[in-house]
Amino acid sequence: FLFFVFYRALIFPLLIREGKPTPFFTFVLALLFCVFNGYLQGRSLTTYATYPPGWLGDSRFITGFLGWLIGMAINIHSDHILRNLRKPGETGYKIPRGGMFEYVSGANFFGEILEWFGFALACCTIESFAFALCTLFILGSRARQHHK
Repeated sequence: FLFFVFYRALIFPLLIREGKPTPFFTFVLALLFCVFNGYLQGRSLTTYATYPPGWLGDSRFITGFLGWLIGMAINIHSDHILRNLRKPGETGYKIPRGGMFEYVSGANFFGEILEWFGFALACCTIESFAFALCTLFILGSRARQHHK
């Protein structure tokens, strides 16, 4: 979880060349969601979640961790493809090619959804599952909009 937050908050913004401006209200809502979710996940995992001995070898944890890892790899690779769609100064819409974009039109969204469902399986907490569902609904609607 912390690795993703570190990547998304510190590394990803440095990689973006130019982007569309984000409305302030959207920024505030996203910030509040991330702060609340970060607190909820952290509190859940450090205070309430209990795991039996050998949990790191349990098939649920291993499958969830692999889902998280594969989802994150898809997400990072898809972001790389999207960042390099246009040459500097070029505008207009382009259809991404390569990677998971050969199979789904919103590969970056698909990767992040897979990532958080893997996280939920590895953690087996109601809070991580709620976050995965929120991710599915929020990014799923954005993916549908981008596909259209």
